[in-house]
Amino acid sequence: MRAVVSRRSSVVRVHERVCPEPSRRDARAYIMFKKILVANRGEIAVRVIRACRELGIPSAGVFSDVDRASLHILKADEAYPIGPSAAAESYLNIEKILDVAKRCGADAVHPGYGFLSENAKFAQACADAGIKFIGPSAASMEMMGSKTRARREMEKAGVPFVPGTSHALESVEQAKDVAAKIGYPVMLKAAAGGGGKGMRLVGSAKELHAALQAAQSEAQRAFGDSEVYLEKAILNPRHIEVQVLADEHGNIVYLGERECSIQRRHQKVLEEAPSPLVDPDMRRRMGEVAVMVAKTARYCNAGTVEFLVDQAKNFYFLEMNTRLQVEHPVTELITGLDLVELQIRIAAGERLPFRQEDVLIRGHAIECRIYAEDPDNNYFPSPGKITMLLNPAGPGIRLDSGVYEGCTVPIDYDPLLAKLVGYGQNRAQAVSRLVRALKELFVAGIKTNIDLFRRILADEDFRSGKVDTGYLERLLSSAPREGKSEEKSEGKEETTDVAAIAAAVFAVLDSTSKAAGDGNGTSDVSVPAPSGWKRAARGEGLM
Repeated sequence: MRAVVSRRSSVVRVHERVCPEPSRRDARAYIMFKKILVANRGEIAVRVIRACRELGIPSAGVFSDVDRASLHILKADEAYPIGPSAAAESYLNIEKILDVAKRCGADAVHPGYGFLSENAKFAQACADAGIKFIGPSAASMEMMGSKTRARREMEKAGVPFVPGTSHALESVEQAKDVAAKIGYPVMLKAAAGGGGKGMRLVGSAKELHAALQAAQSEAQRAFGDSEVYLEKAILNPRHIEVQVLADEHGNIVYLGERECSIQRRHQKVLEEAPSPLVDPDMRRRMGEVAVMVAKTARYCNAGTVEFLVDQAKNFYFLEMNTRLQVEHPVTELITGLDLVELQIRIAAGERLPFRQEDVLIRGHAIECRIYAEDPDNNYFPSPGKITMLLNPAGPGIRLDSGVYEGCTVPIDYDPLLAKLVGYGQNRAQAVSRLVRALKELFVAGIKTNIDLFRRILADEDFRSGKVDTGYLERLLSSAPREGKSEEKSEGKEETTDVAAIAAAVFAVLDSTSKAAGDGNGTSDVSVPAPSGWKRAARGEGLM
């Protein structure tokens, strides 16, 4: 039996749903939450909806006008409109989200990441409405949401962090005094910020005044808060983060680390777990500090503690992300744990089903963030209709996607299309599988950054694990190396792949034209046999 979907202006509802009989475990989860509202869009909304389905919990999705035909709406059991495409009027509108939750009977909300996921006001509004927010408390968010306040709390707890100020800078003179004490270069950062907004690298005293004004102005525009602090700049550090889970009974564990150093404009592009830099002893020490951070914040649910690591392998607390991370799949693959399911169970009051000593790191996973971007136009977003989509598969490949062939990618939101993850018994196998998957992945109709990952994975520094936060900028600024047999071979393979796809498309079109006419596959129009040139070209492409 197929699900029947009705579409009205106010609701999209699945009238019948055929699914396996829930196990005792699933039934118990179903009793915990009657329905979960997924307050997000794209691939993360699809990911949460799938976790709900596995637990036997009905899901409700929300959509803006431009997202009416999005994949997460097709996957959800119910879906409700929440307004215009502008995020401020839809996905960021707390009143509309809570109104839908009440109308559809949801007793829990999963925020995904981005949008309202780290909004303390939203978490508190959910609590006031009697709806469970699947994430940390508003108090924990507020403590860790302000980087200056977080630094003060971590200082009290003895957590190592980069030297600098723990309060907002009050004047240029104060900034100059602090910078002179800790030494240049220094970094200006927005206290309420993230994603590189309100961040400036300052190399000398004469640059400080203008950089501070620019950072404060950008922070105000991006976050509505001009507070900026200053810290010692660690040149070419590695960005390594530790995943933590905490239940409502005081149990906290860490689930290993993720290497997130490959960034462009302070935005992560490729992540992997475990980090090629981290050995078991360093992993234990970083994990223990991450647990200390979570305890200090009285944290509950899934969270990530981020560190900067210098060239001597000293690590410093950077910040805590009080939500599920985009790159959580790599941790799931190396631990065998379902983080979204655990988030839901923790929010329902369950204890963590394992202890720290039960967590085992197995194999290696690498994630590529596939964006709708135009590499030839400074990676500017490339919205539009996906006219053809070929997804990769095979051993060790996971694809978390929010798109399908024929859908339209809007300009209004983050251009993330999907996350392609390769998993192997070791790093070399993970890289090899990911290279193969990237050759299988084909998106037509829009521009993507797929070629960027092919270049990264072929790079000798990446393959040897020699990366830092400046790695990608150096790679992009350097011309592709010519004359190497590996690159020549890869270029030939890519040409062959394109020729093979073209040959397959022509073959389908030929068979379709021959079958047109009557039901017996004959046609009134005589179709000339393909030329020898065409046959030869197809043969070369398929070789």
